[in-house]
Amino acid sequence: MSPQAAVKLTQPEPAKVLTVAVAGNPNSGKSTLINGLAGTRLQVGNWPGVTVEKKEAALEFQGRRVRLVDLPGTYSLSPYSQEEIIARDYLVQERPDVILNVVDATNLERNLYLTVQMLELGLPVVMALNIYDEARNKGWEINPALMEETLGIKVIPTVATKKEGLTALMEAVLEVGDNPEAHAPRPLNYGQDLEAAVGEVDKEIRRHSPALVERYPARWLALKLLEADPLVVEETGLGTGSFISRATKHLKMAHGDDIESLLGDARYAQASGLTREVLKKKTTTKRELTEKIDRIVLHRFLGIPIFLAAMWLMFKLTFDIGNPFVDWVEGVFSGPLTHWTKALFTLIAAPAWLGSLATEGVIGGVGTVLTFVPLIFAMMFFITFLEGSGYMARAAFVMDRVMHAMGLHGKSFIPLLLGFGCNVPAIYATRTLENPKDKILTALLIPLMSCGAKLPVYALFTGLFFAANAVLVIWSMYVLGIVLAMVMGIIFKRTLFRGENPLFIMELPPYRLPGLKSLMIHTWEKGKHFLIKAGTYILAVSVLMWFLLNLPWGVENKKDSVLGHIGQAVAPIFQPLGFNQWQAASSLLTGFIAKEIVVTTMGQIYGQEDEKKAEPPALGEEVMGIGLSFGKAVVDAGRNVVSTFGVATLSIEDDEKTSSWRGALQTQFSPLSALAFMAFTLLYMPCVVTAAAFKHEFGTWKWFGVATGYGLILAWLVALVIYQGGRLLGLGG
Repeated sequence: MSPQAAVKLTQPEPAKVLTVAVAGNPNSGKSTLINGLAGTRLQVGNWPGVTVEKKEAALEFQGRRVRLVDLPGTYSLSPYSQEEIIARDYLVQERPDVILNVVDATNLERNLYLTVQMLELGLPVVMALNIYDEARNKGWEINPALMEETLGIKVIPTVATKKEGLTALMEAVLEVGDNPEAHAPRPLNYGQDLEAAVGEVDKEIRRHSPALVERYPARWLALKLLEADPLVVEETGLGTGSFISRATKHLKMAHGDDIESLLGDARYAQASGLTREVLKKKTTTKRELTEKIDRIVLHRFLGIPIFLAAMWLMFKLTFDIGNPFVDWVEGVFSGPLTHWTKALFTLIAAPAWLGSLATEGVIGGVGTVLTFVPLIFAMMFFITFLEGSGYMARAAFVMDRVMHAMGLHGKSFIPLLLGFGCNVPAIYATRTLENPKDKILTALLIPLMSCGAKLPVYALFTGLFFAANAVLVIWSMYVLGIVLAMVMGIIFKRTLFRGENPLFIMELPPYRLPGLKSLMIHTWEKGKHFLIKAGTYILAVSVLMWFLLNLPWGVENKKDSVLGHIGQAVAPIFQPLGFNQWQAASSLLTGFIAKEIVVTTMGQIYGQEDEKKAEPPALGEEVMGIGLSFGKAVVDAGRNVVSTFGVATLSIEDDEKTSSWRGALQTQFSPLSALAFMAFTLLYMPCVVTAAAFKHEFGTWKWFGVATGYGLILAWLVALVIYQGGRLLGLGG
């Protein structure tokens, strides 16, 4: 037999994929560590049956395939929140090869409480002692070797933001994963009385229900039955049976009836005792920087003004940086790309209708989607920065008192505020809320915020009917949305979402400067949902609207198109509101795609196309124009950032494209009906991109249906009050 053949015969089979569950407290740097290990190879979805985000990554390290599963950040494995249930169920039921426990070295005692609970599972554990540099900078001395000896697990100091210690961490993970028996964690002793009760319950389970020992970790199951964990009791069918009652009898006599608190105290004692042994702090009277900043940021009187200033700055930077690029994207799609497509279809002698579909339907639809992208990604970048810096937690804290009037707490204010920019990232921002009811209620209120897409409608009608008081009228639209959000929040809280106001307990992490790479990765993770998911919906609806406006093919009068007929059928509904023209009804229908399209549709319906169309520029000129216009966008964005007065990109300008059909609008609308039309546009329904966000975030169309239903009713009633109330007051008709 040849040596080569011998090698083939003795070559081992490929090693299995190593499954590593990454678990830790919120703000422990878990996501940054995963990004440091996996980069942008994260696959994002939802945990089965719930809307909590699930992240996984597959990578190779030293020839081994490793699957990282990012568990939701949690402080414990007790079944009090959706995140805790998901994390615990995965660890208990899936039995990963290794638990990678990410611990914040600057908050050791609190983080170790979760570590102690993980050790109860008996699974191999590797600890990443993260944010180790900040602990060193504080003059703290941590003894990882003593932690390893005490707990019986590998402990690796890491600095995820700088990728320090990650190689050693993965080496430890492979070593533990390949030899789990040799790295079993050391059982912690909870005291004589508790250990005796655990032993008795464990013995009785093995005698009466041996199958449960195969299904659950034995020690963990005994502890959970002792504390009467409701989920475990329901799953196993072992309530306060005879052998459990016998085991807890002595405990209750000696320590009281609350076994759950007794076990919690025992776990905390382990975490506290270990911290005292392995951590040495320098005695100092110097107040930390975080405390100094919080004295100002969380000040009773200064907190809200500082928060509003920070939000204004984020809002300004998002639009000032994003809007020039919005104009650039729109210009590229409506100009060169459209011209080139028309030339191509002319060259291949394609039917006229096909060229129109490609340019107006497909390119127009994709252009509408990509127009949102600069704003979405700019907003996501600044949100990520504020989250990573630690300020978002403070913002929620200072706004808590205001939000309690709506049955919500401070964290709900952040998504509502983001709704002024765009409802889509605002819907996605609700995922930061722990309570599912709070997420849904906040999402239902977001469409009442005046997003940037509604501004063209306001600008058009105020320019036509309220030129002297344009700023006041537009401001009133924003205020109207805020007031109605508060009213609807109170109504929803007393009907669909009854219950006590949520307690607001939030950790205030130390201030940190987020790394640029981490910011970019998190921004991409948040923004790509809009690009991939929402883009498909808006493209499909844009194409559909093209067909509705152009069928039957060759129709000369838009009134005779399918959309025109639909508008005529719907128009009577708006008669009490002062705008029962089919043109207005059709425009509102197309506004379902995006509110800017309300103005676009009016221009298409009322406008008269010029028979003489200018020849498009040459190919070279257009390519050069794309480059020059992009450079101009960069310059304009920079100029806007350094501007010190107002939000430069939200100024109202005269749009020459509307001048040809202003007269028609002024004959069909009055100032009062125009005001009612603006209010209706503010409230009537979320756009299709927001609809996609609702579906993606909540996994069902139900809540989008609720938002649309109550929005239509509210919009009709508010517009009715404005128009009919104004007429009763003699303000016109």
